[in-house]
Amino acid sequence: MSVKRISQFFNPRSVAVIGASNQTNRAGFVVMRNLLQGGFNGPIMPVTPKYKAVHGVLAYPDIASLPQVPDLAILCTNKHISIALIKALGEKGCKHAILIASGFKEAQKQALQQAAKEHGVNLLGPNCLGLLIPSIGLNASFSHTIASPGKLAFISQSAAVCSTILDWAQNKGIGFSYFVSMGDCCDIDFHELIDFLGRDPKTQAILLYIDNIANARSFISAARAAAVNKPVIAIKTGKTNLGAAAAQLHTGGYTSADAVYDAMFQRAGMLRVNDLRELFAATQTLALHPKLLKKEHLTVLTNGGGPGVMSVDTLIQSSGRLATLSEDTIQQLNKVMPQDDMIANPVDIFGDSDPSRYQKTLEILLKAPEVDNLLILHSPSALAPSEEYAKIIVDTVNALPKMQRPYVLTNFMGEDAAYAARKVCNLGGIPTYRTPEGAVGAFMHLVQYRRNQKHLTQTPESLPQSYSVDNRSAKKMIKQHLLDEQSYLSTYQTRPILQHYGIDIIQTEVALTPSEAKEQAQELGFPIALKLISPSIESKSDVGGVVLNLNDGDEVEQTAFAMLLRIKQTYPDAIIEGFSLQKMAPRAGAQELRIAIKSDPCFGPVILLGESGTGLSYAQAAVALPPLNMNLAKYLIAAAHDKGFIKDKHLPDKIDKYTLCALLTRVSQLIVDQPDIASLELNPVLAIDGQFLVLDAMMTLKKYQIKGTKRLCIRPYPKELEQIITLKDGSTALLRPIKPEDEAAHREFDLSLSKEDRYKRFFGELPDFSHEQLAKMTQIDYDREMAFIVSKETSQGWQTLGVSRVLMDPDNHEAEFAIVIRSDLKGLGLGRVLMQSAIDHCKNQQVSIISGITLPENTGMIALAKKLGFIVKRDFEEGTVTMALDLTT
Repeated sequence: MSVKRISQFFNPRSVAVIGASNQTNRAGFVVMRNLLQGGFNGPIMPVTPKYKAVHGVLAYPDIASLPQVPDLAILCTNKHISIALIKALGEKGCKHAILIASGFKEAQKQALQQAAKEHGVNLLGPNCLGLLIPSIGLNASFSHTIASPGKLAFISQSAAVCSTILDWAQNKGIGFSYFVSMGDCCDIDFHELIDFLGRDPKTQAILLYIDNIANARSFISAARAAAVNKPVIAIKTGKTNLGAAAAQLHTGGYTSADAVYDAMFQRAGMLRVNDLRELFAATQTLALHPKLLKKEHLTVLTNGGGPGVMSVDTLIQSSGRLATLSEDTIQQLNKVMPQDDMIANPVDIFGDSDPSRYQKTLEILLKAPEVDNLLILHSPSALAPSEEYAKIIVDTVNALPKMQRPYVLTNFMGEDAAYAARKVCNLGGIPTYRTPEGAVGAFMHLVQYRRNQKHLTQTPESLPQSYSVDNRSAKKMIKQHLLDEQSYLSTYQTRPILQHYGIDIIQTEVALTPSEAKEQAQELGFPIALKLISPSIESKSDVGGVVLNLNDGDEVEQTAFAMLLRIKQTYPDAIIEGFSLQKMAPRAGAQELRIAIKSDPCFGPVILLGESGTGLSYAQAAVALPPLNMNLAKYLIAAAHDKGFIKDKHLPDKIDKYTLCALLTRVSQLIVDQPDIASLELNPVLAIDGQFLVLDAMMTLKKYQIKGTKRLCIRPYPKELEQIITLKDGSTALLRPIKPEDEAAHREFDLSLSKEDRYKRFFGELPDFSHEQLAKMTQIDYDREMAFIVSKETSQGWQTLGVSRVLMDPDNHEAEFAIVIRSDLKGLGLGRVLMQSAIDHCKNQQVSIISGITLPENTGMIALAKKLGFIVKRDFEEGTVTMALDLTT
């Protein structure tokens, strides 16, 4: 599979430079110079009416005069003629163009996008530096320097950052597979580039510099798919409100809270760095070590106590882990060290160490089974020349096979004495850093990336069966409120909607007048909480609109009167709908939380978790993106604790985190099911005796209008695809998409397959699947792949009978399918059901072709494919059979 729309962009055989120039201060001059000096082997064709030749290369007066259709065109002209040039390129047949000009307003960008679409031109830019592909000698940019070949891909919305990274990489000897300046992303955007680079064998890691993301759903889908196979690291600007506004002015698009971007990066399995210094460090680390760490514990070897302590402090403060040396390793080190009673981690070999002691210590640690990651610190010393020690490190490390040695990184402190040593390490393939803190920070990048990847593959628990959901009744209620033009719902109106999702909310009565409030209070019983109902006032407690512990009817009535007078003075235009009354809930030993749903212009609904009494802002809450499952809810709670948004209090009962996970998951399900909910606030949510009770709720409604982008930035489980089917033996089963919670059942299903069936499915004998492999099979992205299962409920739980899978390419043109059926359940018609479900899904997704490969001995699959209209061909050379069905006819 490939990303066909832009694949030729990254393999051009000829280039045209529109607006080529002989004036040294013009972009057209620099681009021509870079192309000619880069070593590109294809034709380079300057286009300009001003010169007969540019840099000694014959020029053409206009696009129509070009002797051949260029694979790639670079527009170095005034922005005002860009649309006309795109039209001319389209008429010539050129499909790919880079637009360097800047200064386009939003309406002009939309016009550019429309012109590119109409004329079939894939456009990179505008406001970009260009494109560099070192492996083919292509420097289609106006950069001041070149890029060396390497295995890192860099994508940036900022041309200035591109120039900075290029300059730094040249100094460090770091190369790139692709170097892409995106600019304002009028056409080609992040997700297409990430999809291409995620599949590119020459790219081992992807680095991103982001101002704004326009299509969050496509971005997350592409980034998650790529991050499964290689690191994806991002630096995102606009962490402050003013910074976000500046980023919006730079590249346009939406402004989203930084906390939402944080949640998105983690959900996609990416790694976020905070600044260019960290990006440089991460770039260097990944250039030399792109794979996941096996374990997270760090061992430190140092010739100075101070640097060792600094590294440990940084490690622990960054939530890192220090390795514990075994007795055997300590005994070996005792034979080398002058003070054998002081051996520990960090391993201090002292400043008077000679090269022999240094090498022996290093060899012991490199072979120690508990040493998975080794940081070597070196302070300059007359007895310990930095460059000589660097050579010892490189020779000793590289003498061991890669699979048998730990991950090694180094820090040579100082400047003049350390420079040569760092260069030796870089040339020897060992990452090196200027400070102990920088080295530990780079190591923690790998640790955090490993943790993010583990989050993606952890199997969630199932929701408790004691809760039930009635989404249809809730939808009916919401629809009626909208018909009644009620966009603001207070606690008593929100209560029945929440109850349909198993969310407990305190009984609430409503009174229109103070005297009616007195009557309602006497029926409820005392003590009473009295709250004003007003859509005009967001925080009622701030204006005295909430009074607690009222103990008799007269007190309730007088309080209600006083509340009305106070509001009339401070908010004379406020709409007052009455009062809500609740019997006071016991709060002794309870903790009060706040759960909210807010709508982000780019990411759609987001979930916030914090403590009651805090403002409803992203800066005071942990943030997550729906849909949540029990596992993702657990990480949201952990993030709230880690960031201090939920504090551990000395209470008789700790918060029941399992029940809180279930509550958050149901809030997520509510917002997934009900697109007309614009916002929701549950505040406070009382946590007591292992239960959660909502004391106050506010919901706003707005009729959802389908737009160009999807409402949710992550596609939820497509429950609408579930259906009951009847098998040939008359029994019924459930056909549905696979879920992350299906991992255990999927393992049992795989174990039930005969060796012959596994051989037919996987074209060879494979060992049993690991947890990570099963997680990839069950935790799928429903936007780009689908797995249907047929399952039956038994006394031991749900049993999987068969599975069909389809994987769509990023262009949504072709899908690959595969089917496997439980070996002891053939002849029930499962194959046809699963195959038809795959075909129907591909048709709904507007896929053009569905195809698959099997072995000639899989006669049942071949016969079924023929019955369903597939064109079946045998490849005698490969020993396989291909099956393809055109879905457009």
